[in-house]
Amino acid sequence: MQTERSKIIETGRRTLNEEAMAIKGLLPYIDDNFANSVEVILASTGRVIVTGIGKSLDIGRKFVSTLNSTGTPAFFLHAADAIHGDLGMVRPNDVVVCLSKSGDTPEIKVLVPLIKANGNKLISIVGNPNSFLAQRADITLLTIVEKEACPNNLAPTASAAAQLAMCDALAVALLTSRGFSSADFARLHPGGTLGKKLYLRVADLYIRNEKPMVKPDTQITEVILEITSKRLGCTAVLENEQLLGIITDGDLRRMLQKFGPNPEVKAATIMTQNPKTIHPEALVADALDLMRAYSITQLLVVENNIYKGVIHLHDILKEGII
Repeated sequence: MQTERSKIIETGRRTLNEEAMAIKGLLPYIDDNFANSVEVILASTGRVIVTGIGKSLDIGRKFVSTLNSTGTPAFFLHAADAIHGDLGMVRPNDVVVCLSKSGDTPEIKVLVPLIKANGNKLISIVGNPNSFLAQRADITLLTIVEKEACPNNLAPTASAAAQLAMCDALAVALLTSRGFSSADFARLHPGGTLGKKLYLRVADLYIRNEKPMVKPDTQITEVILEITSKRLGCTAVLENEQLLGIITDGDLRRMLQKFGPNPEVKAATIMTQNPKTIHPEALVADALDLMRAYSITQLLVVENNIYKGVIHLHDILKEGII
């Protein structure tokens, strides 16, 4: 006899499996109509107006968010609000995308003729090919599902997942066709962690830090004072402004193990030659990858072998990049 816990796990897995099958079932509908939808939106000089009602409303809002963040200007228009005055927001050169499972709701039946009369191209994403919406749209993208994941076959589950997947497919096809790059993404997401990974550069961070440096013949006592006062856990070793090496806290510990507390030890004796460096214009995300790869917490910033400063792991973590 199944336990209550095992029933819960089985239900969760069955739901995911049925929704996955519903999404996979959309593959035949990624066809010429899908390509036509992308081409119509790309050719438009206006915006994409996404409309719907019920659960499609929520899918539509997410679709709009994805479009805006990937280079396609869009906004959401509630179908009920549209027929009560907000249709004035729609310009003749806008493309309207209407989401509906049935395609036969009263609001849709009122809204569709108004959109057509306004001269807008209408793309439908609908689960019923014989519906009012599907028959009157310029282009129809079908999201037919055999059944909902809900055991009563009532709550929009598999159908909602299918709608969302079709919207994502359309958004990704659009951004690919536009040649939307990571630099474009960063430009539209400057405040978030993802954006920072794509635009924040080493030069933006290292300039806030001190610039520890010693000469090859600097005695160990002065080396320790330089590392301690600059609070970066390391110092560069320079001769005639050329970088020779780095001394870290770890190098100091290893020095004590090898030489003991000997004040006559010089920087050149304990420095690590050919230290890991990074260019000022490199992305901070690349600096973090380098630190992780070599299990280190700081990098010397170097341009044309000229020492510029230090970027520390803590600088990166403060920016929320992990």
